[in-house]
Amino acid sequence: MLILALLCLLLVPYLMLAVIGTAWPELALEPQVRGRVSLALVFMFTASGHFAKGRPMSDMLPSWVRGRLQIVYATGALEIAGAIGLLVPHVYRLAGMCLIAFLVAVFPANIYAAVKRVDFGGHAEGPAYLWARAPLQLVLVAWTYWFAVR
Repeated sequence: MLILALLCLLLVPYLMLAVIGTAWPELALEPQVRGRVSLALVFMFTASGHFAKGRPMSDMLPSWVRGRLQIVYATGALEIAGAIGLLVPHVYRLAGMCLIAFLVAVFPANIYAAVKRVDFGGHAEGPAYLWARAPLQLVLVAWTYWFAVR
């Protein structure tokens, strides 16, 4: 369910901004800008989880990793910085490259958590949610590349 919500958060603002631009041409945004706005919303939403569910998220890292909660908070801050960067004309490309690197860097934690069946914050989907995050991350990498980097 959360995966579907994230996909909606990615697609609905993009489409809504397109409709607004059609109805009011003076408010029209280029597709690249619409894509970055919707991606920024996704990263702001996911970043909020790092702070609201920091302790459960820290369980996604192996126990031998020191400062797990601090890492979760730091990665949340990085997501916020990346989201803001996507909206700044002179840095959106760099922000996109950094967010792709971020998604690649956190991918092993998602796989670890899925393999270890970490009960991630009591999500009703349980570990299945963590397995579903893998393809979602691929979608986010592709979206980021398409709208922010290329």
